[in-house]
Amino acid sequence: MRTRIVKVLSAHYASDFRVTLQSRRRRLLLAGVLSLPFVGLARAEDVLHLYNWNNYIGTETLARFEAVCGCRIKQDYYSDNEEMLAKLEAGAVGYDLLVPTGNAVESLVRRGALRPIERARLPHFANLRREFLDPWFDPGNRYSVPYATSITLIGYNIGKMRELGLPTDTWALIFEPKHLEKIRGRVTVLNSQRELMAAAMRYLGHSMRSTAPAQWEEAKHLILRAKPYWATFSNSTYIKDLAVGNIWVAHGYSNDMFRAREDARAAGRSFAIGFSTPKEGAVLAVDSFVIHKSGARPNLAHRFIDFMLEGHNAADVSNLIGAGNTNAAAAAHIRPEIAAEPAIFPSPAALANLEMLRDFDPTMRRRLSRMWTEIKVR
Repeated sequence: MRTRIVKVLSAHYASDFRVTLQSRRRRLLLAGVLSLPFVGLARAEDVLHLYNWNNYIGTETLARFEAVCGCRIKQDYYSDNEEMLAKLEAGAVGYDLLVPTGNAVESLVRRGALRPIERARLPHFANLRREFLDPWFDPGNRYSVPYATSITLIGYNIGKMRELGLPTDTWALIFEPKHLEKIRGRVTVLNSQRELMAAAMRYLGHSMRSTAPAQWEEAKHLILRAKPYWATFSNSTYIKDLAVGNIWVAHGYSNDMFRAREDARAAGRSFAIGFSTPKEGAVLAVDSFVIHKSGARPNLAHRFIDFMLEGHNAADVSNLIGAGNTNAAAAAHIRPEIAAEPAIFPSPAALANLEMLRDFDPTMRRRLSRMWTEIKVR
């Protein structure tokens, strides 16, 4: 009946009729009357699905993009690259954008899980700093666009460390019993196989890219010796616990330590939070935007990436989140006190003492997985 009516209406009234019908369907959809086949009217194509680290893009930044594009961003979160990769491997689909670290980008490229970046859709790509282009994990940036950097380091309660006479520039603070005896139960470490074992490897003088089983066994035993002194393994709760004084030392990401410091200041705590890069070296993470093949909105994903490449938008990840920045055009917009923070923007000499995690072959991954299981159950 509706088809016959539309056919006999003039073009003007046919247009009015379709608008009225769509409005009616929207009302019915909101009221729960229409079933799922009519959900197309909800404009699912205007939703960008982002799978991201916790608290890694400012809400103000997201709101600006939504206003510009007339779309909505829906985020799911992960706290570890291995968690993200495992979820995708288990069959999770529908994510347009991911923000993995270099070794995870390498893994996703090897799996054939990513869409190539269409450089022509990114007019602001030239804003990127040269040293972050053409990375080892994605030569030519065929699949990735660098977003931000972080260093895995030590955050601490400044007053407590001074009071106890403990060093804050070495991994010995979280691994050596002579120090841990003074802060038993007040220390947390990342619940991440690669990150925690990498810290142990650097403390022992080994590269975190080593494939020597004996060196990784040594790192495992170092961790097991220290484990009884730690409060917990944590990927996110340490931010709040450090800021309120429940813990005094945390192994974690530089941007998280920045947040803990700012939260403690905002709350007027009687103590201050500091963070430093251990002298033995640490993990440098370069996180990038990549477009997953299962996403329905690659065009919107490119539009979001280019929005984030504009200097004032790129600066938000440093000003609001406390992360390092891969964007040269952002420099003029970054607060001077953040730009001067060596644990966020390391000097060339400090940068040379940092390493990026690399993916391993299946045999090595299985070996480390068995070690991690032993660490967690003992």
